[in-house]
Amino acid sequence: MTDPLRVVVADDHPLYREGVVNTLRSAGLDVVGEASIAREAVRLVRDLRPDLALFDVTMPGGGITAAAEARTASPTTSVVMLTVSEDEDDLVAAIEAGASGYVLKGVAGRELVSILRRVARGERYVSSAVAWAALNRHEEAPTDPLADLTDRERAVLDLVTEGLSNSEVGLRMGLAEKTVKHYMTSILSKLGVGSRVEAALIGYRAGLGRHGADPG
Repeated sequence: MTDPLRVVVADDHPLYREGVVNTLRSAGLDVVGEASIAREAVRLVRDLRPDLALFDVTMPGGGITAAAEARTASPTTSVVMLTVSEDEDDLVAAIEAGASGYVLKGVAGRELVSILRRVARGERYVSSAVAWAALNRHEEAPTDPLADLTDRERAVLDLVTEGLSNSEVGLRMGLAEKTVKHYMTSILSKLGVGSRVEAALIGYRAGLGRHGADPG
């Protein structure tokens, strides 16, 4: 029998946090710590090294800032953002901070548990409402939106769509991180987008990253 997933939950609304914690525990997950502010959330992740950290985006101190610091403090911990914001800028900031999931607070308890288990297996998740809003910005894209990419750029985008950072892409492909950054600059330019997240969403729609990524 495998050990239950260990989770830290951080949200500054006590009643909401209590409901989430109860939902996770009733599903067999082990909530090992709770926090209401970013600084405490990061400390818990650093000290407890949980499998997952579930952070509210707007908690005092900033959930997105906390996500970046938590990922640095415990690289093996997957961070999932829980939010009411459908703003694409918040999604971009969260993913760039290292979050593996972006979940809207209207999600049902059973679905939240399923999402966390999927993220713990290495998948990525973005609530459909947010993902499709980003994708819809590119409805007029050509049949093959990746047509202008070289084979190497496609390979880089495939790994980015899977959720790898530039340094991780470099290790996988045997490239220097600055070389990967150069490829990403070219990819963003050719796709006509301004962020890695938008590029990854286009890549996913085109069939890339299906072995790891999941925008919902």
